[in-house]
Amino acid sequence: MGSLGTINNKPHAVCIPYPAQGHINPMLKLAKLLHFKGFHITFVNTEYNHKRLLKARGPDSLNGLSSFRFETIPDGLPETDLDATQDIPSLCEATRRTCSPHFKNLLTKINNSDAPPVSCIVSDGVMSFTLDAAEELGLPEVLFWTTSACGFMCYVQYEQLIEKGLTPLKDSSYITNGYLETTIDWIPGIKEIRLKDLPSFIRTTNPDEFMLDFIQWECGRTRRASAIILNTFDALEHDVLEAFSSILPPVYSIGPLNLLVKHVDDKDLNAIGSNLWKEESECVEWLDTKEPNSVVYVNFGSIAVMTSEQLIEFAWGLANSNKTFLWVIRPDLVAGENALLPSEFVKQTEKRGLLSSWCSQEQVLTHPAIGGFLTHSGWNSTLESVCGGVPMICWPFFAEQQTNCWFCCKEWGIGLEIEDVERDKIESLVRELMDGEKGKEMKEKALQWKELAKSAAFGPVGSSFANLDNMVRDVLLGKNVKYSY
Repeated sequence: MGSLGTINNKPHAVCIPYPAQGHINPMLKLAKLLHFKGFHITFVNTEYNHKRLLKARGPDSLNGLSSFRFETIPDGLPETDLDATQDIPSLCEATRRTCSPHFKNLLTKINNSDAPPVSCIVSDGVMSFTLDAAEELGLPEVLFWTTSACGFMCYVQYEQLIEKGLTPLKDSSYITNGYLETTIDWIPGIKEIRLKDLPSFIRTTNPDEFMLDFIQWECGRTRRASAIILNTFDALEHDVLEAFSSILPPVYSIGPLNLLVKHVDDKDLNAIGSNLWKEESECVEWLDTKEPNSVVYVNFGSIAVMTSEQLIEFAWGLANSNKTFLWVIRPDLVAGENALLPSEFVKQTEKRGLLSSWCSQEQVLTHPAIGGFLTHSGWNSTLESVCGGVPMICWPFFAEQQTNCWFCCKEWGIGLEIEDVERDKIESLVRELMDGEKGKEMKEKALQWKELAKSAAFGPVGSSFANLDNMVRDVLLGKNVKYSY
């Protein structure tokens, strides 16, 4: 990997994820890769999430290493003891409005400590307040958008969508009257896509919709970054990645990070985890007792919520499919109340179903017993499914999950979409996924993508492996000739 000098002139990357589970996980993987390449790392969580990590993983779990340290800044929201993902629009508004001075103070504190001086910043794409500090200190800053390339490209087009009058919607009837079926063919790198498959924040009638403004603002600021990185790989999203070259600063595809991080051969570093909920290890032990490709894995991620009616429809759809399943149900999965399953369902499926509150998803998706994944189409979940060679049933919840779902089903051939949450439809999709002709085709396709993902992450010739090296050399170390690499 090359030597990066003595402790005092070591390069020092400050990594700051957006404060939600799906953003912290990939940023921590990237931070571990940079550490393994010789960087001193400061990883910045919000105070709220730092407390949740300590609660989930134990009071000493973030002591880290002397060269991999954790720091915190406040997120700007009122304090709470809830153990749940915060409201996303409120969190976006608070971080944008309040975090910049706290971040600048933290950099000053770090530069006055015994650590090497900060030499670069790696920030989440929607935490771009960090660019102000980077510019003041003359440091390179890389923005890490944790979305798919296709999702990010659609966000970059929000400005155009508004200019063309396609959003905000004229009135709420446009959500149900077929308007969202309109296809557009002018998004760079995407042949054609329906409005309903674009990131969901366009589905508003409010001209002052905060998330429309926030996404536009963040995408506008990306042009000030030294580079942009995406957790994807060239073979999967080639056309979109190519289309970025004429629009933005250099974009490097450096994924799947969950495969690249396997190159990190450091026990202490690998012990540092980022799950905000306590993992239940019995999931994997239970899977060990099941036949290959026999289990449906169900997990809607860390943010998606549903109504109790939808929960019951999902439950009976799974029960009536007669398939074995592992279902992860977060305590806050049902909006505003506890996620309670019908007792008849629990009784009827106790021999072939396992209910869990959280698990190590990467481990589960690479387990031979898993035959399919019922998912919310978050990007980490989608990519982990690709790496496991597991086909999907997609129920996108919000943001660019709609776009990921469209690509899984239409472009990559590895997904089936749930249009309506009704037990009969869920039952037939589960049966199709596990036993049907379409399911077999999807499994074959998924295994092909798995091989391409492995090739991308394979050193030193894989595209993502090489892109990460190039980004480190040309961007993060670009101005610092004193580091030998």
